[in-house]
Amino acid sequence: MGYWLLKSEPGEFSIDDMERVGVEPWDGVRNYQARNWLRDHMQVGDQAFFYHSNCKEPAIVGIVSVASPAYPDPTQFDPRDKHFDPKSRPDDPRWWLVDVRFERRLRRPVTLRELKEREEELEGLALVRRGNRLSVMPVTPQQWAFILGLEQQPESG
Repeated sequence: MGYWLLKSEPGEFSIDDMERVGVEPWDGVRNYQARNWLRDHMQVGDQAFFYHSNCKEPAIVGIVSVASPAYPDPTQFDPRDKHFDPKSRPDDPRWWLVDVRFERRLRRPVTLRELKEREEELEGLALVRRGNRLSVMPVTPQQWAFILGLEQQPESG
């Protein structure tokens, strides 16, 4: 099983939305590295942290699972969609997505601030590196277990 972190902006799609819909395409990924992880490495059943970014207190707020194999992101072909890519063609799509399924909310948000305070224990976690803006990131099994342990503790600080 693989582990991932998926970043979402709460104003666009929040953990509340994810819980309400149950299963949702993770569309709009427009970074080649993130696309490659989605397309080439994510497997049905993999788990991912649902991370609220670009908000007052960025945090991991829930867990989702990969519910489908990767398939072409249809938003790339729709000129009315903000994710439209005029260079992408249906016979040679550039952008891919997976469907994700809501699993649960964390007992409490695990904030970016907390993760950065524990950077030594989370060595290599892309989220805590300066300037990382990828919407899809791999998480090691050790990082996954450590972050799940943080949800059991009172928030630091």
